[in-house]
Amino acid sequence: MKSVIAFLIRYVPRKYLQRLSGLGLKVMGIFYRGNNVECPVCNHSYSKFLPYGRINPRPNALCLHCLSLERHRLIWLYLKEKTNFFTAKLDVLHIAPEPCFMRRFEKQHGEKYITADIESPLAKVKMDIHQIPFPENHFDVVLCNHVLEHVADDIKAMSEINRVLKPGGWAIMQVPFFDPVPEVTFEDASITNPRDREKVFGQDDHVRKFGKDYAHRIQRSGLNAEENDFVLLLPDKIAKRYGLQKSEILYLGRKKKPDPK
Repeated sequence: MKSVIAFLIRYVPRKYLQRLSGLGLKVMGIFYRGNNVECPVCNHSYSKFLPYGRINPRPNALCLHCLSLERHRLIWLYLKEKTNFFTAKLDVLHIAPEPCFMRRFEKQHGEKYITADIESPLAKVKMDIHQIPFPENHFDVVLCNHVLEHVADDIKAMSEINRVLKPGGWAIMQVPFFDPVPEVTFEDASITNPRDREKVFGQDDHVRKFGKDYAHRIQRSGLNAEENDFVLLLPDKIAKRYGLQKSEILYLGRKKKPDPK
């Protein structure tokens, strides 16, 4: 199973996987009946989650019903327990929207919930993150998960997120980290061979390997960076139940409010 999943993730474009994988995994869920793990996004329980990953699939990672991964379940819990995301109608921009979130977020925020992507057929708006086609001070929340490792200029992209956020608004901006995590984010545009890119950056469609300076890069965009250890505050049994990685830090960027005069 691990090798099959790794092959599909590695060689089938994401836009096709998003469209075709859901039904097949739901059928497969019959063979994973149980109550050892639970997805907080869709509330389905299984004996275990599926492994997921391109080279060395992580065990207990993928929900068979809604396709959530560890990071999605962590984000869901954070939004539910630490923000007003599910208790207010907010202006939300969701960049490269994940299928596990879309219907549920739209139910909460209605027309104020905007999905955008440069290629995904699931998104409402076709958009280049380097030039976000919305006015400044427009959104309360921006969700941008595992996107910035793909774009030509991550600082420019985050600066655009800063521009369209309302003062006091915030963004969740997760990126992958591959061991060993470098002290400084590494980029090299001369590496073009797909296998070499995969070896250096973790995936052949990545353009940088983020380092321990990621929070500083967020600051460079004009946002106030926050390294949130919400997952560490959760009891071990809860983290295990939801299939979370206890090492995953949530990276937020908050737009500065103007100084009172």
